[in-house]
Amino acid sequence: MCLFEATNISEGRGTTRPFELFGAPFINPDIIVNTLKKFRLPGVLFRPVSFQPMFQKYAGKLCGGAQIHVTEREKFNPFKTGVAILKAVHDTYPRNFTWNQPPYEYEEVNLPIDILAGTDRLRKDIESWKDLDEMEKWWKAETKAFEKVRRKYLIYP
Repeated sequence: MCLFEATNISEGRGTTRPFELFGAPFINPDIIVNTLKKFRLPGVLFRPVSFQPMFQKYAGKLCGGAQIHVTEREKFNPFKTGVAILKAVHDTYPRNFTWNQPPYEYEEVNLPIDILAGTDRLRKDIESWKDLDEMEKWWKAETKAFEKVRRKYLIYP
């Protein structure tokens, strides 16, 4: 959910359910939930909701979106779910969805999403409407490569 900090999507801050809710004034809850269902994400369900943050993004404005319900913790993939939500909002509302511009934290040049994702590839893949499963292949390959390098530094195997 922290990836949403780099977008105009509320991550539910300013509500009693931060990081469990997401949305924006331009999102239709039923449409976004139906779009997310098509990804068939394991271990998670989405409930259409409307909410009004008290502070942070869209303070005092009615937002449409969804509540995330983890149903099977062992099967749930939080990163893929977050990327699926970004992709669903981007693809459904391309005229409304935006990436936040720099500065972010202490960085003045790179886009916040590129900083949070550690690469510009995630953003570029979403912008080019790539298939979610195709996107997942590259980050799984990167994870395997990292785990291989990481092994020699572990104190406890």
